[in-house]
Amino acid sequence: MKIVSDIAIPFLAETVQTGWPDVAICPMKPEEIDRSVLLDADVLVVRTRTRVDEQLLAGTKVRLVCTATIGYDHIDTAWCEAHGVRWTACPGCNAQAVCDYIEEVLNEITNHKSPMTNTPTMGVVGVGHVGGLVARMAERRGLRVLLNDPPRGIGENIDEIARNSDIITFHVPLDESTYHLCNAALLSQTRPGTLIINSSRGGVVDEVALLRSGRPFVLDTWEGEPHINPDVLAKAQLATMHIAGYSLDGKKRATQMCLDAISKEFGLPILSIDKKVVSLQPILGDSAPGWVKRVSELLKQRPRDFEELRKHYILR
Repeated sequence: MKIVSDIAIPFLAETVQTGWPDVAICPMKPEEIDRSVLLDADVLVVRTRTRVDEQLLAGTKVRLVCTATIGYDHIDTAWCEAHGVRWTACPGCNAQAVCDYIEEVLNEITNHKSPMTNTPTMGVVGVGHVGGLVARMAERRGLRVLLNDPPRGIGENIDEIARNSDIITFHVPLDESTYHLCNAALLSQTRPGTLIINSSRGGVVDEVALLRSGRPFVLDTWEGEPHINPDVLAKAQLATMHIAGYSLDGKKRATQMCLDAISKEFGLPILSIDKKVVSLQPILGDSAPGWVKRVSELLKQRPRDFEELRKHYILR
């Protein structure tokens, strides 16, 4: 049995090599993963940087695709399902990490000149694993919280969110219904100082409309990643390179969920990530107050290095 995996997925190769000695695992850079290396592979484990579709999988042995991410818009799920390829994502794996990111953004905004009122209202668009945590965090901080999640039958109409919020934060998957959900029409209903935060997927926010609106904004996810719009970057109050969910606990949880899916699909012994494997990363990243601002300053200094900065970001 053979697993091909993104080399940036932590703890996976070490755990497989220790616990499944008869399974071959081949960690590779995303740009190296192509159809030729998958011809004899049974499992593919990826992140968002690998587009999984007919071009990649047709004619291969791959039976299972795991993405070590919450989102799965980079997987052609319809093609996979039509051709007997199972796929799994990791819902909720990094929810707490993203919530921590949003709270640090709020800390940064509150500590400086703020567009918000004394008792601000936060609109949370998407109330799944991440959005639910963000809403509860905001309520603990004393904010008034408005919710919007039509698929779950939760909360207000999104136009009400736009008209009545001082902050709007997006936590939805990217699909046809959410592409450019935050567009010129929605932004025109907001007040001039309304802060827009996007840490979901880049296409959820129309960045050209956002720039034209003059509204303050914070972006972790971008259209066209890793080739981001320099004008949008320059105007962002805070700008990070799609690392809101990059925490040690979140990454470990995602890898464990992938291992569980492989074990279930192929009847392999259940594996748990060993503490010794986790200890291979002895130095944790920056999580002291102000860390989002420091990451933002780095990205603004090195905008062309978006992917390299993301790749070498030390898990906090």
